[in-house]
Amino acid sequence: MPVIADGGIKFSGDVTKALAAGAHAVMIGGLFAGTEESPGETVLYQGRSYKVYRGMGSIAAMERGSKDRYFQEHEAATPKLVPEGVEGRVPFKGPLSASVLQLIGGLRSGMGYCGCRRIEDLRRKGRFIRVTSAGLRESHVHDVTITKEAPNYRIES
Repeated sequence: MPVIADGGIKFSGDVTKALAAGAHAVMIGGLFAGTEESPGETVLYQGRSYKVYRGMGSIAAMERGSKDRYFQEHEAATPKLVPEGVEGRVPFKGPLSASVLQLIGGLRSGMGYCGCRRIEDLRRKGRFIRVTSAGLRESHVHDVTITKEAPNYRIES
């Protein structure tokens, strides 16, 4: 039975891990939210461009018709809706093609770490190890002030 990984995809490494765990596909809504092609207005905030983002489980999306996806179509009054998403803004990322290129490059890199040329090999050969929170922090950028953002990496604030 095909498996789809839904949620939590923030970096290309997350795609690699999902596929190694057996996923046949991944859902990447939030990661593409800031692209030119994504719905939402482009706004300027504190000198930087952002796209307005509305998750399908947000109150605003439910009011506009997505509440049936969350089995809440019977709720007529907004205060009774139980949201599973948010509305906000995300940094503008440029064209979708650039984001896809970075994801593919990251997936290939992750597959290379596992010694795999094909996704089928990744599913078969992929191994997981436990990483402590200290190890996770150490594996990301630290002790440096980033002066120029990379297209495939963003520090979460």
